[in-house]
Amino acid sequence: METIFVQEKTIRLEKALKLAGVVMTGGEAKQLIQAGMVKVNDQTERRRGRQLQDRDVVTMPDGLQLLVRVKGEESALKKD
Repeated sequence: METIFVQEKTIRLEKALKLAGVVMTGGEAKQLIQAGMVKVNDQTERRRGRQLQDRDVVTMPDGLQLLVRVKGEESALKKD
């Protein structure tokens, strides 16, 4: 699982995908999301404007998982 650190309390799903480098353009993100190929917290998400919050997990079609962390909140991450 990869971690994406963001400055704000929320980030749009398509922006998070670009930030993580899993897509190159917003258009590519839009296609994946609207095709139902991206999951947020194990549920298919078709809204590219979905606001992700601290500790949301995004799963890509290839199984890659991205954990969203808000800067300043990472100290609260528990080690399992």
